[in-house]
Amino acid sequence: MNKDRTINTAIRTLGPCKLESHLPYRTWADGLQFQIVVDDELSEEGGGHPGNVFEAAGPRRKLYFDTTRAKCAIVTCGGLCPGINDVISAIVMEAFHAYNVPSVLGIPYGLEGFIPKYKHRLVELTPAMVSDIHRFGGTVLGSSRGPQPAEEIVDTLERCNINALFIIGGDGTMRAALCVSEEVRRRGLKIAVIGIPKTIDNDINFIPQSFGFETAVFKATEAIECAHTEACGAPNGIGLVKLMGRESGFIAARAALALKEVNFVLIPEAPFTLEGEGGLLPALEARLLSRKHAVIVTAEGAGQHLLAKSAATDPSGNPVLGDIAELLRREIKAHLDARGMPHSIKYIDPSYIIRSVPAVANDKVYCGFLGQYAVHAAMAGRTDMVVAKLQGRYVHLPLELVTRKRRTMNIYSDMWRAVLESTGQGTLKGMLPDI
Repeated sequence: MNKDRTINTAIRTLGPCKLESHLPYRTWADGLQFQIVVDDELSEEGGGHPGNVFEAAGPRRKLYFDTTRAKCAIVTCGGLCPGINDVISAIVMEAFHAYNVPSVLGIPYGLEGFIPKYKHRLVELTPAMVSDIHRFGGTVLGSSRGPQPAEEIVDTLERCNINALFIIGGDGTMRAALCVSEEVRRRGLKIAVIGIPKTIDNDINFIPQSFGFETAVFKATEAIECAHTEACGAPNGIGLVKLMGRESGFIAARAALALKEVNFVLIPEAPFTLEGEGGLLPALEARLLSRKHAVIVTAEGAGQHLLAKSAATDPSGNPVLGDIAELLRREIKAHLDARGMPHSIKYIDPSYIIRSVPAVANDKVYCGFLGQYAVHAAMAGRTDMVVAKLQGRYVHLPLELVTRKRRTMNIYSDMWRAVLESTGQGTLKGMLPDI
């Protein structure tokens, strides 16, 4: 890390842009840069430094590719997320209608689609084919988890004469995109690799809010409302809701702020305790004695320090998490039973419902911008980058920057302070590092 905390935001290009763009615009992004003060919550590397300059996203007067001869490909990887189809549609529509690109291939079932042994058929994406996919959740291309050899992926790109690859995915997918781009560079190929960050957990480094996050929070609040209704319907009723968030508690925190019915929010960044002074169980008992009901929202990665560690990993290479909801149900029951307190626990896990729904309006708008700006970047020969929105500005970020680490919630932030005030759980042990 540099002492002045500046960060490298330079974007690599495939070469000089010599061809005129025929887009009918009067404003262009050529040479346009934005100086943005990066919040510590986004990144420790550049936090608070006034000199971080980012290349603006948008159309360029000069293009690298002859777009009428270019060929693009789109692949979607990892778990489902609201808005993926909207991004696919935006890329296809922009490529065909703005740049007259003759062919956009869809790679089926994630990175597996590049590997011949899986025998997945490539899909020709046309405006007619994608015209109404934004109405549906999921991804029209299918997805998969897990790494595939970068060499075989680039072999397929070469065989198909691909000029620009758009990779939609999360933290692991962006690392895979960086490996693909490095292999492209080693071979001396002229293929633009553009990432569109997708993570329902909102945990990609340097990305303040990923597409689909607003939809996820909206749907999560519906589950919390149901949990509250169930809790109020029985003496000492407890509504327990588990939301997505392996290493970050953004969805749980934001959903709790949207609904004041939540009494306890558990996130991976704040390692709580169960028993003793400042423990969750005594606090829950006190809540039930005073109000006769309670709502607990937990991120899936919360409380892992209280669970047995597993050496197993999922197909994406992530450690398999212990079941925090099962632990809470067991420990709450034992604690209240020991005190002779009848109770009812209603457990709701809406994760797959949330991941699979169509995007809400604001997320659809966001997805449209991301898809369009990704095509602008590719046609102008940008590569090794992602499109992102920082403080209302769409910019280009290097893949290397967004893959350094996963973003987690700063529990000194205004957001977490607001959660503690909204729930009243600030006295729990572990809610702040120095408590």
